[in-house]
Amino acid sequence: MAEVSVDEFARTVGIPVERLLEQLQEAGIATMQADSLISDEDKHKLLSHLRSKHGVSKPGAAPRRVTLKRKSVSEVKLGGGRGASAKTVTVEVRKKRTYVKRSVVMEEETQRQERERAEREAAEQARRQEEARRQEEAARRAEEERKAAAPPAAEPAAEAPPLKEEKKPHRREAAGEKKAKAKPAARQPEKRGKHGKLGLSDDTRRAARPPRKKRAGRITVKAAAPQHGFEKPVGPVVREVVVPEAITVAELAQRMSVKAAEVIKELMKMGSMVTINQMLDQDTAAILVEEMGHKAILQKESSIEDELALGSEAAQGEEHTRPPVVTIMGHVDHGKTSLLDYIRKSKVTSGEAGGITQHIGAYHVDIDGGTITFLDTPGHAAFTAMRARGASVTDIIILVVAADDGVMPQTKEAIEHARAAEVPLIVAVNKIDKPEADPDRVKTELSQLEVIPEDWGGDTMFVNVSAKTGQGVDDLLEGILLQSEVLELKAGREGPAHGVIIESRLDRGRGVVASLLVQKGTLHRGDILLAGQEFGRVRAMLDENGKPVDEAGPSIPVEILGLSGTPNAGDEALVVANERKAREVALFRQGKFREIKLARQQAAKLENMFAQMEEGQVNTLNVVLKADVQGSVEAIADALTKLSTEEVRVNTISSGVGGITESDVNLALASRAVIIGFNVRAEAGTRAMAQEEGVEIRYYSVIYDLIDEIKQAMSGMLAPEFKEEIIGLAEVRDVFRAPKIGAIAGCMVTEGVVKRNNPIRVLRDNIVIYEGELESLRRFKDDVNEVKQGLECGIGVKNYDDVRIGDQIEVYERVQVSRKID
Repeated sequence: MAEVSVDEFARTVGIPVERLLEQLQEAGIATMQADSLISDEDKHKLLSHLRSKHGVSKPGAAPRRVTLKRKSVSEVKLGGGRGASAKTVTVEVRKKRTYVKRSVVMEEETQRQERERAEREAAEQARRQEEARRQEEAARRAEEERKAAAPPAAEPAAEAPPLKEEKKPHRREAAGEKKAKAKPAARQPEKRGKHGKLGLSDDTRRAARPPRKKRAGRITVKAAAPQHGFEKPVGPVVREVVVPEAITVAELAQRMSVKAAEVIKELMKMGSMVTINQMLDQDTAAILVEEMGHKAILQKESSIEDELALGSEAAQGEEHTRPPVVTIMGHVDHGKTSLLDYIRKSKVTSGEAGGITQHIGAYHVDIDGGTITFLDTPGHAAFTAMRARGASVTDIIILVVAADDGVMPQTKEAIEHARAAEVPLIVAVNKIDKPEADPDRVKTELSQLEVIPEDWGGDTMFVNVSAKTGQGVDDLLEGILLQSEVLELKAGREGPAHGVIIESRLDRGRGVVASLLVQKGTLHRGDILLAGQEFGRVRAMLDENGKPVDEAGPSIPVEILGLSGTPNAGDEALVVANERKAREVALFRQGKFREIKLARQQAAKLENMFAQMEEGQVNTLNVVLKADVQGSVEAIADALTKLSTEEVRVNTISSGVGGITESDVNLALASRAVIIGFNVRAEAGTRAMAQEEGVEIRYYSVIYDLIDEIKQAMSGMLAPEFKEEIIGLAEVRDVFRAPKIGAIAGCMVTEGVVKRNNPIRVLRDNIVIYEGELESLRRFKDDVNEVKQGLECGIGVKNYDDVRIGDQIEVYERVQVSRKID
């Protein structure tokens, strides 16, 4: 029979492929995959294994045991209370009975009797050996008594030990001596020389004579080694224990070769109540090792990091050409995302609040001639740090400048980032389709910043493009590929993956989601990944389109799930050998970060104290910041810090990713802080708690509004303030679609009132996904201006057709209130 694959053989047999692979592995056949080929020899080997496993040793032999399973179903009627109808309950009874052949039972009984007979014979042999040992022992004692009873004159004086002469003779020996003295003196030497011992019978002498020759060597050996097991106690064993930055109690006990209970007892004596899995810092562990009599060797701070880096470099194989990583930079509203949108044929701008990009997006595009990975960075000034990270991981920077607007402040910052990272620059002059476009003006302004075009004798490539019509886009892509060939970009595909975190967020349904750009190696699903202070097993990998992938090579961006927390944008990510090593490095980094944070807080307290002593009391605005992604958290925190003045300062108490929780409200209440939610919301219980405790929660979706309101709050009491007040909340219960109207959401107003002329936001899992206004508001078939709480209505959202069941439509209004500064 010809060879077939595992998959085909599984279909022929009628069992799943996974079950067949397990049976092949149990049969001792080499590990196979679904597409591996099975030979006839492997099939016979598998058949023999299955026969022996199921009790059939020979082909055609009947099974030794037969198991019958029976299942019966019956119904039981249960009567209710008085007047209640009877209920019927279905009861299923399962019975299992095993029948064994009579020959098998007889064979087992025969085997049991043979085992008992063998045990009896072994016991009888052991008894005989013990009896022979006792006889040899008796003969040995008799020989020792003979030597002890011999007179001193018969042996040389030098060989007689002093202790033997002073030892009193045995009663039997004394009786023998008296009997010998009673006989004639002439016969005593003859008997003493003939038999060598007095007072012993012939049988005893014959029994004692052979063992004396056989046991001579053994007696000498036993005399060389002491018979007792008591020795004088030696000194304690002192071990050299390597103490890292963080170590558990169990691991420390293992390194000292003692029980964990002893370590916990010693720590209790030192005043620390710990458990076996609790982490100890390096100082505490070192003191404990010294207290228990060992020598502590402190592991230097960078040893773990150095070991990790050396292992990663050693595992890299031969380098191959990799796709270029291109970062698109430029000023706000100069067409960066629109240009990328034309390239990848999908709408990105519509998903961003206010029409601006506020997250780092990573996409790879396959074109004629190769693959290009694009990083779309925000252009607002608050995202300078995010753009700097984009420049640190990129190979080529495309600077987008609007032909009708020219060079702007963020354009200059992008040029500075490119120069600092020493990355080549390609200028894309966008919006040349407009009548007021002036590309020469852009060249002139950039030449003043030492960015000289190639046609003016410089080394910078200028390409005129239009993101709206697609003019010049092909020339831009060809220029990118040409520049990448000049750079000779290479990376090793073998070995563990090494990359950088582009962005991270907390998804309610999937957990921590991180965007990773692989720089070298190959990332596989199931690898243990260490990213900054977080680690975890890669449970799933998705490309930019949301499709699952099993591996990602160099310059390929993916979204990964499974990390323990949200890493910071820009953190280094590395695949490690095992989870224990990843946890050790992550805890080490967390410890270092905690020490640095505490040192900074202490320094800030001292600086604030001295500043208040010199300048008087300074008002401080405490803020608890929550956002949807880590990059936004860092950008907003940096922007708020820069807003501080000599009179009013902004202090970020806490910041994090995800929805607003009750812990945030408690923290804000204790520190008298304001909670700022950027594209996140609080649950109903959290909102009620904040309202009851008097904690203010502010929601924002555009960073302009957030910064402007913080500025107004810091400006003074007299300045007016525009505040967003949520007046109504409606939950989508059903969605109806009409050919001419579009999607109509059937809603129930759960809170407040829904007004037709007010702006709205669409929330999904407490995250803002759209912001706009209502197109229609109806009760049954009538148009109405408002719908109150508890009533149903139909809502049509203007320019938005992706409303789903379970979404929430939030209605708010901007009101002008008087500002009070505490």
